[in-house]
Amino acid sequence: MAAGVTLIDPDSITIDTTVHLEPDVVIEPQTHLRGKTVIGTGSRIGPGSMIENSRIGINTTITFSVITDSTVQDGARVGPYAHLRGEAVVGEGCRIGNFVEIKKSTLGAGTNVAHLSYLGDATLGQKVNVGAGTITANYDGYQKHPTVIGDRTKIGSNSVLVAPVTVGADVTIAAGSVVRKDVPDDCLVVSRAPQKVHQGWRPAHLRDAPTEKPSE
Repeated sequence: MAAGVTLIDPDSITIDTTVHLEPDVVIEPQTHLRGKTVIGTGSRIGPGSMIENSRIGINTTITFSVITDSTVQDGARVGPYAHLRGEAVVGEGCRIGNFVEIKKSTLGAGTNVAHLSYLGDATLGQKVNVGAGTITANYDGYQKHPTVIGDRTKIGSNSVLVAPVTVGADVTIAAGSVVRKDVPDDCLVVSRAPQKVHQGWRPAHLRDAPTEKPSE
């Protein structure tokens, strides 16, 4: 604290002696810093976060999140409720939002993964936007496989990228798509079953039920 670090509630914070904090870092309550962790100047960590053996750049914000064996570069925002592990690398100015898990993946500068997604064994370029509910299906039951996504690509909500797969730059993937094959640059990908509407359909147990008459 004498060196310029602010601890909002020191009694609720634990910091290993191996941790390095640069000046103007703010540590919020219920935050725990472990191992060979480095926090860059101007960053705000917590509340309710745990960081272990990780490097956090300058002017980053991490809220209610767990980060282990990973790197978060300058100006990135992580959380609330994000989980980074397994040598994840989050680039400058990235946004990692609510309930996002990133494992052994690298994200280029300005990439956003705002909510409810899992990225495993993936490499994302710059300014990629990952829609809510996107998953890289990296495990086939025997081994892990990589996913590569090019710069400025936009992935629609609830999409699944079945690895190994490479998606080019400037691609738009329609919401709800399952991408199983490589995709070239500058295109639209739609991979989902067509919507069907069966008018007047009822489940079997209701088909022969009498229709109630409206009360007079």
